[in-house]
Amino acid sequence: MSDRNRRLLAAARRGDAHEVHAALEAGASVEARDEELRSPLLLASLSSHVEAARVLVAAGADPDAQDRRHDSPWLVTGVTGSVEMMRTLLPAGPDLTLRNRFGGISLIPASERGHVPYVRAVLRETAVDVDHVNDLGWTALLEAVILGDGGRPHQEVVELLLAAGADPSLADADGVPPLHHAERRGFTEIAALLRAALRTVDDVPSTTRTANG
Repeated sequence: MSDRNRRLLAAARRGDAHEVHAALEAGASVEARDEELRSPLLLASLSSHVEAARVLVAAGADPDAQDRRHDSPWLVTGVTGSVEMMRTLLPAGPDLTLRNRFGGISLIPASERGHVPYVRAVLRETAVDVDHVNDLGWTALLEAVILGDGGRPHQEVVELLLAAGADPSLADADGVPPLHHAERRGFTEIAALLRAALRTVDDVPSTTRTANG
């Protein structure tokens, strides 16, 4: 690895936007990789160094460059929950279907962690698939229930997902739907949200039939 690339990677890791710019001007590759195949933009994204990321995006950095763990700058925004970083990367045209090592998209870890502002923003500002199923057989809705703690943040995430059209009947790989998971875990508020959503879904066919005579 060249000294220029090392300089760029170190600057991105620190979040030093001025030094990132200087390293690029000196000839460093915007797609340089460290020993774990992390790009400068991924390093900046991991620590939510927004100003450094802006410099890299302006230089053409790839928001989809994945490392050995299959993390990418865009995917890790769902882990950190940084709305500002998410919006910084959007102009670079990230692949919303790109999968992490668990087969998930950014919405899924964000839902698991209860990152309410991120979930709200990514649902409103992108065409992310709200019902994407990862390799475990879980959607964002299932992860919010199965791996969440049932508290207010996860309740809000469930509300946002349902409002965005998430299917409350989609079961996990064992055929267990979100409502059953919520009931088993004693998540009363989430269970109520899911029951209401299921009633709405069940009412659609009968309403359609009534409208059609």
